[in-house]
Amino acid sequence: MSHTAREAGLALLKWYADAGADEAVGTEAAALYAMEAEITPLQQQQKQVSLKPSAPKPPTAEEVSAQLQSDAAAIAAGCATLDQLRAAMESFEAKAQFPSARNLVFADGNPQAKIMLIGEAPGADEDREGLPFVGASGKLLDKMLASIGLDRQENAYITNILFWRPPGNRNPTSAEIAVCLPFVERHIELMDPEVIVLLGGPSAKTLLARNEGITKLRGKWFDYETPRMSRPAKARALFHPAYLLRSPNQKQLAWRDLLDIREHLRTHGILA
Repeated sequence: MSHTAREAGLALLKWYADAGADEAVGTEAAALYAMEAEITPLQQQQKQVSLKPSAPKPPTAEEVSAQLQSDAAAIAAGCATLDQLRAAMESFEAKAQFPSARNLVFADGNPQAKIMLIGEAPGADEDREGLPFVGASGKLLDKMLASIGLDRQENAYITNILFWRPPGNRNPTSAEIAVCLPFVERHIELMDPEVIVLLGGPSAKTLLARNEGITKLRGKWFDYETPRMSRPAKARALFHPAYLLRSPNQKQLAWRDLLDIREHLRTHGILA
């Protein structure tokens, strides 16, 4: 070995030592390229798969509901008329949460009325016709209204807290109500009623923000107000007509509530 080669070799060994490679681990040099060639196709595939970014997790039901609520609030706030509100709801993606629903069930009655009735959710008849309270319970409601001088085509306006029929006519879930609530509140603000009649427990508990059942909420007057309302509306909880069809013995209490509502309407000049 020449002096120059020896000096170069010693310099290289010193460089390795300074870098921390100061101990031999084998008697033969490793053939790195040969080792790479020995990797099996399965190992190579696993190596490639491990380098791929993992697919994003789909959103949870809670995250979807929260996003829909946020979207509903923004959309509802931007509606200046009932027609705009209805059109916005027709295209709102929340309707996909009600796969069995045929139609949006928005409202029925006189938009100029000072009394607004709000029920729970559409049934099969309402879903088919796109109008609230058109089935058996709707016929009973019409009779109840007529008994105190009200008519949905003249001086009453009717809607629900849910605008699409839940599958199987089941009760609305809290998530479904939460998604629809911004539209309900804006609906009330645009109607600006003087009296609101809440038909059934879900409607009363939701809009009055109370935990009591309908039997404890009925028979009393409440104030209902949102920040965008010009004034509070008087609210009264009433048994749902469907419940009265199943429990006719409760019609006496419902009649008392109707008489109180009629008296309030007459006293305040809402009804002659």
